[in-house]
Parts: sequence; C-alpha cells; structure tokens
Amino acid sequence: MTTALITGATAGIGAAFARRLARDGRDLVLVARDSERLAATAEELAKKYGVQVETLRADLATDEGISSVEDRLRDAARPVDILINNAGFGNRGAFLTVPVEQELDMLKVHVEAILRTTTAALPGMRERGRGGIVNVASVAAFLPRGTYGATKAWVVSFTQGVARDLGGSGVRLQALCPGFTRTEFHQRAGMGTSNVPAWGWLSAERVVDESLRDLARGRSLSVPGKRYKLAVAVARLLPSGKLGGLSSKAARTYRTD
Repeated sequence: MTTALITGATAGIGAAFARRLARDGRDLVLVARDSERLAATAEELAKKYGVQVETLRADLATDEGISSVEDRLRDAARPVDILINNAGFGNRGAFLTVPVEQELDMLKVHVEAILRTTTAALPGMRERGRGGIVNVASVAAFLPRGTYGATKAWVVSFTQGVARDLGGSGVRLQALCPGFTRTEFHQRAGMGTSNVPAWGWLSAERVVDESLRDLARGRSLSVPGKRYKLAVAVARLLPSGKLGGLSSKAARTYRTD
C-alpha cells in the first residue's frame, strides 16, 4: 500500500486531499500545527477508510518544523510515494503595511519549505522509479499580488523546472493553481468575499479531483475550472501592468494548515 504525506492536512484543500487519497486506499502522514485537529482527523479517516494514518505536528514557518518533515520523507523504511505540499497562508494588506517578519514567514512556508521537502522526497522516489509531488500554488501566481503572488509564481516555476529535469524518471511533479475555493478559512479570517460571483467558487473536492487527474496525465501545471484556465491564459498574454486590477481577487488572507 502506498503512502501520501500532506502538509496543511486538517482543513481546506489539504483535508480534501487526505479524504480522497484515503478513499483510494492510501496510507497517510498528516502534517499540521494543531495537535488536536490532527488527532481528530486521523481517527476519522482511519475509521472510515481503514487506512493507516500517522500524524506529525510541525510549523513550517520554523526550521524545526521543516526538518521534522524532511526526516520523515527521508525514512527509507517507511517510504512516501506522494507528497502534497499544501500548507500556506496570506497576509492582509498591501506591501509595507505588513510587518516584514510576516513576509519572511511566508517565504519560509511557501518557498523554503517546498524546496526542502521536495528535495528530501525526490531521491527515494527516483530510486524506486515512481512517485508524485503536488506543490499547491494559486492563480495569484500569474497576477501581481505582492509577496503572496511572487511566492506562488516561484512555486510554479520551480515545480515545472524540476518536472522537466526529472523527465523519464517515473516521478511526476505538478504545480496546482486553484482560484477561489470554498473552505472555512475565509470566515475565520474575516475575509470579505461578497464581491466574488457564485461562478468564481470551486469546491475543494473538485480542485483535488482535477489535480490528481492531471497528475496521472503527467501535466506539470493544473488549473482547476474552465474559467480559471481562461483567466490564466489571458493573464499570461497581458502586460503585467494591465493585471493590477485583477490581483486583489487572487488574495489569500488565511493559513491553510
């Protein structure tokens, strides 16, 4: 039985990945910051789907948290076949209104953690000749959205570059770029979403289904939803200066772990 490790696994897209992969019969390693939610999620998934569920409490904004995930990924006795790098967050406010410490935390979670965990997972996957890594980015990667958009653009570029380098190895990598996705975090963060039309929303389950389907097809970029595919295509064609008015709709004001 294969094993999937998911960061930010107790809510939102991460939790949807956990449910889907457990339903598919995969054992899980769930990574998040909240021990109580981890335990409750693990118990629920193990009972419902009959899979083995391991928990790992880690804050990926810290070196200790990233190192603990690296160690688990390098454990050859308990190989991880699928890595879902989902943990992330956004900062409310324009650049210079957000403390630089919070911006640095974002770089730690969105860039350093993904770089280090991908690096830790790949040697074992390549040696076994199989494996998959999904690095969750955002449609904001294609819009000028300050540090958030810049980090997500890095995720896309990094993931597609590594996917090209690993071509023919049996290991697949994907940058997943969802648009607005219904989760509990908008309400928890007090984020106003009344200006987002109903058609702009995706379910976490749809995001996960399209991601895994694209991963199976070997696609290194997955943009769930036809409208978001079109939006990304247009964004790639327009000069960056024309995109400023769109960027606020790609904002994230919540942690996903």
